[in-house]
Amino acid sequence: MRHAPNKAMLRKGLLGVFLLALAGCTIGKPRTDDPWEKFNRKVYAFNVKVDNAVIRPTAVAYRKVTTPNVRRVLSNFFANIRMPITIANDALQGELKDALKGTGRFVINTTVGFLGFFDPASQMRLPPQETDFGATLAKWGVGEGPYLVLPLIGSTTARDIWRMPVDSYFFDPMSRYARNHDFKYGQQHWPNLMFLVTLRASAIDAENLVEGAYDPYVFYRDAYRQRRLYLIYDGEPPIEAIDQLQGIDQDDIDSLLEQQREYEKNKNESDGQQTR
Repeated sequence: MRHAPNKAMLRKGLLGVFLLALAGCTIGKPRTDDPWEKFNRKVYAFNVKVDNAVIRPTAVAYRKVTTPNVRRVLSNFFANIRMPITIANDALQGELKDALKGTGRFVINTTVGFLGFFDPASQMRLPPQETDFGATLAKWGVGEGPYLVLPLIGSTTARDIWRMPVDSYFFDPMSRYARNHDFKYGQQHWPNLMFLVTLRASAIDAENLVEGAYDPYVFYRDAYRQRRLYLIYDGEPPIEAIDQLQGIDQDDIDSLLEQQREYEKNKNESDGQQTR
């Protein structure tokens, strides 16, 4: 059964990942086991160029021609149509109660919610849940493996990479529908492309976090690992797992805060000199 995240652990987890990513700290880097880092950084640089040239401008244009309400109902639709991925993986993980709740949510939003454009299920105490085949493998005991950055896809691991083909081929209704029908001009890819645009558009508001990072590659790597950790443990990872992820002890927090303040001070001084 999934539980709400423990607030104390959540605060510590988020504090660690953001301070380590943004402060430019010289304390031992979190999770230095990144054996493919040289390759990953090259792919990351390529992805940034593609994002700046094509993906981000498309997302910005999408935000300009849509209202927040339109974007919300479209996001609701894509979240709902992908709900079978969560339902199937809940069942594979033995979380049958969650699978039943997910099924109820999917049925209600697909019918009463007009194909998922609206979310009445949340008002019926059936909040959105998320899991995937990567989390299923983790609960089956498969190790995480090295961190990996893929062209156009982004962050993953040697374990999580399997969630994309498995979830897409077996559980994603959009992919199954596209395989079973004939389309012209690549129309079968349009729904997935639109889904990716909605995801990218929703991330624009968080860009300042990345811009303030001393190393954006490390920021994405650590944020990805943090998110996956909380997903696998249903929002309540053991404190030992958080410490291992961050590469820090409780005593490091004060030091990290001090380094964050020093980093912000130096950055403000540098910005002031540039405006003179």
